[in-house]
Amino acid sequence: MAALPSGDIDRIRRGLMRWWSNLREPTVVFDKTQFREAIVAADAWVDANAAAYNTALPATFRNNATTSQRSLLLVAVILMRFNVNLLKQIFGEVD
Repeated sequence: MAALPSGDIDRIRRGLMRWWSNLREPTVVFDKTQFREAIVAADAWVDANAAAYNTALPATFRNNATTSQRSLLLVAVILMRFNVNLLKQIFGEVD
């Protein structure tokens, strides 16, 4: 999978900065450049670990789910662990 284009990296940076600002979460411990570098590192991690993630999934799911479905599953699990309110905004109410 190709690395995210520069424009997408900047969209993520701006979007998360707005999100955190609206929540009044402090983000002063890093500047825009450092945050952008973190996004690039996270994107590189996704590429480096995609095979391990796919291998961890049950074979039936792995072989039948689309790349988008497998990716959204990972995002949902991470959001459930760290920000259930955002998960609810994306997926609706989760029981």
